[in-house]
Amino acid sequence: MLDAVEAKDTERLNALLEPLYSADIADLLEQISAPERRELLRLWSREIDGEILSELSEGIREEVIEQLPPEVLSEAVRELDSDDVVDLIEDLEEPHQEAILEALDVADRVAVEQSLAYPDYSAGRLMQRETVVAPEHWTVGEAIDYLRGAEWLPDQFYHVILVDPRMRPLANVTLGRILSAKRSTKMRDIAEEIFRTIRATESETEVAYLFNQYHLISAPVVDDADRLVGVITIDDAMNVLDEEHEEDILRLAGVGEGSITDNWIEVTKQRFPWLFVNLLTAILASGVISIFEGTISKIVALAVLMPIVASQGGNAATQGLAVAVRALATKSLTRSNVLRVIRREIAQGVANGVMFALVMGVIAFFWFDRPMIGVVIGMAMIINLFAAALAGLLIPLGLEKMGFDPALASGAFVTTVTDVVGFFSFLGLAGLILL
Repeated sequence: MLDAVEAKDTERLNALLEPLYSADIADLLEQISAPERRELLRLWSREIDGEILSELSEGIREEVIEQLPPEVLSEAVRELDSDDVVDLIEDLEEPHQEAILEALDVADRVAVEQSLAYPDYSAGRLMQRETVVAPEHWTVGEAIDYLRGAEWLPDQFYHVILVDPRMRPLANVTLGRILSAKRSTKMRDIAEEIFRTIRATESETEVAYLFNQYHLISAPVVDDADRLVGVITIDDAMNVLDEEHEEDILRLAGVGEGSITDNWIEVTKQRFPWLFVNLLTAILASGVISIFEGTISKIVALAVLMPIVASQGGNAATQGLAVAVRALATKSLTRSNVLRVIRREIAQGVANGVMFALVMGVIAFFWFDRPMIGVVIGMAMIINLFAAALAGLLIPLGLEKMGFDPALASGAFVTTVTDVVGFFSFLGLAGLILL
């Protein structure tokens, strides 16, 4: 493909890209360098469609849009549903937002602007305005006749939403049940048992939780007066869930919400704050070591063994932290079960501490031929794994209570606790027992 770009062979480039899906072309644009991308778009930009733009990562979407001719951009965005247009433009600079809005028909532009009026990361931003509704008193035959005669329907929809005269959604009826029922059947008699409406101001995270919890396919979105304003489908909800999982993984590593397409300046800005926090916590742990400088100088073996205690505690705390952050994100860790989970973490921390204490005690005894060093490291291991179990659970819980993101902020504090407790317990016990 790059050979065709280099040779400026538009015909060959079209032949290579034509069989690919939109997602594959978006991946291709993300993987090549910026100069190669500019040249490819110069040769092939008139073939770009809305689906390709919506599949691009935020890091290069604006760059691609800048290079598209106005008429190509207009045609591309007109193909998209309102939720895809909102997703496309909400992170763009204002001039680019205006360019896309101007490309839309008046009705579509109004729908998109109404969605953009809702808070960031809310259901109102996630929903599509195109809905398929029917009065609650209709029969299956009336619904089928209406659908067949409609001048326009969404490209994809899963439910017909039953509404009252005030346009308040009452139930969902799947297309499968409509097609399999007799024409005389009342629509409300074949409605789905599970039905949930979502407030337009509800957070995306809550939307994803509801879809996952109740196995929803689509859900109507309502305003403050409970009137229907849009619908969210499972593909959009699952995209949010995937993004949440990805963000949790990145934040646990202290790298924020970076993308592989970000430049080095953006990556540096994202990572520096947490590296700086880690530096401060490392200085704190080193300060604890300096308190016992005299002890270490008398028993050099302590310098060899103390990283083992801290490292084991850090690993154990990270395990607990990952479980706690995930449980908080999925709302499976609640006020009703938190005490039981704390007891479980304490029990496993002590159990693992005892087992590793026996292992390290034997190793230290044979390594340095001093029985009491084995006792010291064994006791320190139990203390630190106990502390790790508590820190891995209580720190993310505490941070969430204070309104901070536990995935982003917990890692540095948890490792600090295990380093400080590990060094202090090991060196303190060594000073008391061995000296």
